[in-house]
Amino acid sequence: MTALPIIIDCDPGIDDAIAILTAFVSPELELLGITAVCGNQPLERTVRNTLQLCELGGRTDVPVFAGCFRPLLREPIHGQFHGGSGLGNTVLPDPVKAAEGRHAVDFLIESCRAAAASGRKLTLCTLGPLTNVAVALRMDPAIAAGIERIVMMGGAYREAGNRTMAAEFNILADPHAAHIMLSSGLPIVALPLDATHQVILTPGHAAQLSGAAGRISGPLGEMMAFWDRNDVRRYGARGGPLHDPLVIAYLLAPDLFGTETARVFVEHDSELCLGQTIADWYGKSGQHPNAEIVTRVDAQGVFDLFHERLSRYVPEALT
Repeated sequence: MTALPIIIDCDPGIDDAIAILTAFVSPELELLGITAVCGNQPLERTVRNTLQLCELGGRTDVPVFAGCFRPLLREPIHGQFHGGSGLGNTVLPDPVKAAEGRHAVDFLIESCRAAAASGRKLTLCTLGPLTNVAVALRMDPAIAAGIERIVMMGGAYREAGNRTMAAEFNILADPHAAHIMLSSGLPIVALPLDATHQVILTPGHAAQLSGAAGRISGPLGEMMAFWDRNDVRRYGARGGPLHDPLVIAYLLAPDLFGTETARVFVEHDSELCLGQTIADWYGKSGQHPNAEIVTRVDAQGVFDLFHERLSRYVPEALT
């Protein structure tokens, strides 16, 4: 089996944590590095959280890079559902390893150049605001030759926004970066709220997944419990949507997802609709589609996948 080379760009975040911990135990994925960005928390905290997750998951071999400390043009905003640290009430040990000396954007550019030269293109997995990727594409547009595709969590189409009436958080946090990436011509698979709201991590699911997770069961269970929005009116059940983990699930089991192609536009100049993503489902714009948008998810299949993966964190040996 040849592993798929990927880079995860993220802003941990509880749901980022679940995605990263799943990627760590998936040999189908060759994780070349993790790049952190300002998003759910300020950059200093997202870098720290990423380093702590590497140690929790036993993957200190994965290099971590600090990226952009603010959006391109707008003022920073931060997440509302991740607690003061970004990882709920979970207290993890101080990280032993440190972030690499290179900036995340430099790492992205160098990695994509190397991929283009070798002919083994990368998949970029974006779990947060798109600032790092947009800056890399602006600094060196030729890196597109080294990118197989971008699989992103972001946007909302037929579903309402989750940060404003119109906008999903990752896009709203840096709409100008999202516009740059979606205008790049790169193949893009988008997992919007339309998809993630089909996969609600209920308390029952959380208990099953954390209970299977061996040595990380305690902290994972705490994070999943904190993620419960208790908003039955919106989600149809207690719990919270599995946003970012669906990016990793899509890479591992694309047959669990159904997509539709469309041209996606990002509103980046409107006070009321800033960050809104608009899909041209029926070709009204006359422009070619620029994204595959996930519209259907086999939720039970996804939960079965996460259960199997997280069970790979075997219990700690008795002393």
